[in-house]
Amino acid sequence: MPPDLSLIPEKPVSRLAPTPSGFLHLGNAVNFLLTWAIVRCLGGTLYLRIDDMDGIRFNESVLEDIFVSLEWLGLDWDLGPSGPDDFGQSYSLQARKDYYRDQLATLEKQSRKTFACRCSRSQIKKVSIDGLYPGTCRDEGLSFAPGRHALRLRVDDDTRITVGGRTVNLARDFGDFVLWRKDDQPSYQLASLLEDEAHGVTFIVRGEDLFLSTAAQVYLAECFCFTSFPACHFYHHGLILDPDGEKLSKSRGAYALKDMRESGMDAGSAVRAAAGMIGLSPGGLACARDLESLISEHLSG
Repeated sequence: MPPDLSLIPEKPVSRLAPTPSGFLHLGNAVNFLLTWAIVRCLGGTLYLRIDDMDGIRFNESVLEDIFVSLEWLGLDWDLGPSGPDDFGQSYSLQARKDYYRDQLATLEKQSRKTFACRCSRSQIKKVSIDGLYPGTCRDEGLSFAPGRHALRLRVDDDTRITVGGRTVNLARDFGDFVLWRKDDQPSYQLASLLEDEAHGVTFIVRGEDLFLSTAAQVYLAECFCFTSFPACHFYHHGLILDPDGEKLSKSRGAYALKDMRESGMDAGSAVRAAAGMIGLSPGGLACARDLESLISEHLSG
């Protein structure tokens, strides 16, 4: 479904948030192009945030490819690293780990909804048909020890969260989720929320596969008593699928931007896919500026 651009805040603040763990693919490109074009049309602010909290999977060549890919797509940003070296020196989220830890301590005091969990993913899969955490350690009273436990947030029974007019039963559909991982790293849900809140983000474009993550982060923001993130305008777009109907993954292949570039393709195919994703005619579009102009015409019309 195309976004209702009239609902997006004036001069929106948004971000591009790639992860340096796998090469970007066409689905990432569509997301970045839509975010960039809408923010530029509405005179907003865009920042680049590279989510490198998954330290084990960090890949230096992927980090370099992020900047090459963004240049290939014709995208710029107002705040954030100018390149790999600048990122490492000034923008790595690893340098924010103490901040995340302090915020988590505040949450524990405010909400009293966090609890230590010893369960591994394989253990959860053995006892949970749908893969959701079954609450095994909720009432165990374990003392959190990094390296031995994860720290989870309790989602109260029948908790309902509304995002973009859609309501989900978060306890049933998502369950108690991890805030601090067993490998002593903040989870994606925690770090992403804290960064968006800190930057005053008002508009976020995500794939439909992250809808439940958005709902979980809204719930977490409410537990923190945050005001900015819950008031964001979210747009969850459809997914680019492979020939087997599966969503694209960050592995090398026909849909990796690196391979598309190396095969001699230009960014036009990604631009046209982005236009089609929001119901606009993609004919003749060749670059990001063309997409911006098309969206501007749609707004003025």
